[in-house]
Amino acid sequence: MTTRFTVLRVIVFALLCGISVPSVCAQGALSQPIAIGDLVVSGSLRSRAYGWDWFGGTPNGSYTYPGSLLRIGLSESKKAYDWQLELAVPFLFSLPEHAIGPSAQGQMGLGATYFAANNNQSNAASAFIKQGAIRFNDLGGVKGQSLKVGRMEFNDGAEVMPKSGALTALKRDRLSQRLLGPFGFSDVGRSFDGIQYSLNKTDLNVTVLGARPTRGVYQVDGWGELNVNVFYGALTGQLGREKNDGEWRVFGLGYQDYRDNVIKTDNRPLAVRRADVGSINIGTFGGHYLRLVDAPAGVIDALVWGAVQTGSWGALAHRGAAFAVEAGWQPPVLPQLAPWFRGGYNFGSGDGDPNDRTHGTFFQVLPTPRVYARFPFFNMMNTADGFGEFILRPKNFTLRTDVHTLRLADRNDLWYGGGGAFQPRTFGYTGRPSNGQSGLAALYDVSGDYRVNVRVGLAAYYSYANGRLVTQAIYPNGNAAQFGYVEMLLRF
Repeated sequence: MTTRFTVLRVIVFALLCGISVPSVCAQGALSQPIAIGDLVVSGSLRSRAYGWDWFGGTPNGSYTYPGSLLRIGLSESKKAYDWQLELAVPFLFSLPEHAIGPSAQGQMGLGATYFAANNNQSNAASAFIKQGAIRFNDLGGVKGQSLKVGRMEFNDGAEVMPKSGALTALKRDRLSQRLLGPFGFSDVGRSFDGIQYSLNKTDLNVTVLGARPTRGVYQVDGWGELNVNVFYGALTGQLGREKNDGEWRVFGLGYQDYRDNVIKTDNRPLAVRRADVGSINIGTFGGHYLRLVDAPAGVIDALVWGAVQTGSWGALAHRGAAFAVEAGWQPPVLPQLAPWFRGGYNFGSGDGDPNDRTHGTFFQVLPTPRVYARFPFFNMMNTADGFGEFILRPKNFTLRTDVHTLRLADRNDLWYGGGGAFQPRTFGYTGRPSNGQSGLAALYDVSGDYRVNVRVGLAAYYSYANGRLVTQAIYPNGNAAQFGYVEMLLRF
């Protein structure tokens, strides 16, 4: 493992880029959002300094760069309607020019992905409308019924925010954005142009979405939309009216990809994939069950999520499946630290035969993959992920550490990465050969998030991946990788 990557180097780089922790902390409470009559002006600036040391131990795979995202919005709320208009300005500097390796080695970290997505430019910036939508409330005189039209962000699984803080954290970190999300971790993000219908009752929520995803994610120009359609419908119910200690959801998600001249990423030979110009039409059907139990030994949580898929993958039939089974325990000790132990197993199916007429790899659609792959060198496609995590939550601070054992679900399929369509001629998912192996990596990470006040937040993340046979076959000169960043978030 190269010694170029150190936490100190990333922190120094952050300070040089203007992320000054002492100056932020000295600001104290910032002013409230600006109100101009009924209009409210709000926004945020998130700045990060990233450090990558990719598998293979090569100098080209070890680099740092800064990235920032400025968001400024106008909004107005009335009884009958509310609207929002938001401008996004992403800017990236010093992207690595030589971090794309030959053949299967590919893009060595997201710095290389940003570089390739922005016409091989080391510095990239743009401005575009991130959100611009109007919502009509209490339609037809029915309380809780609304219709939202325009450009918006959307997270599947987050249709209802429970009253319980623990449930909210579980939904945010372990349920939402598995299949549809705004890719908020990236320095650009994703939006959806479309219509969203919602009906909120005491214990039930109905949400229906018809939309097209925008460009963005890694490409700083997020103006245009893609020739991709998504249709989503969900029924969500709350359990335990008094304590609000559980939730269930059933959903259906349709995905249609009609982009021309885009080569699909799967385990077939390249010549076969090039000849397959058919569209992708996939239906995903699933649900989740989430429950908290306040036992004498502490609060116990259980989470089950699952989905099956059917449809067509170009010239192939498509059949896929995925599931997650997780549990946690909050022991009644050290209340000032609020410890939380969690663990579980996540699985996404792979394809066992590249020569048959069925594509069996679970397709993750348009997620925010970094929520479930904090070191984003993998996703839920053809992956078996057993993990354990430990969380401490003192006031205004969250410390979390995870351990993952990662394997490919099927050794005849690929090692996949990415989070879905973001450019007209880029598929959105990458695949590296397994070389007949299944062991991917052991992953260890730690993060800290500190809320200075309601306007200022600081964060840091570090991870280390010890590659197994899959990565070793592609990167024989180094079987480990590291990734980390420091972050400052200002809200106004």
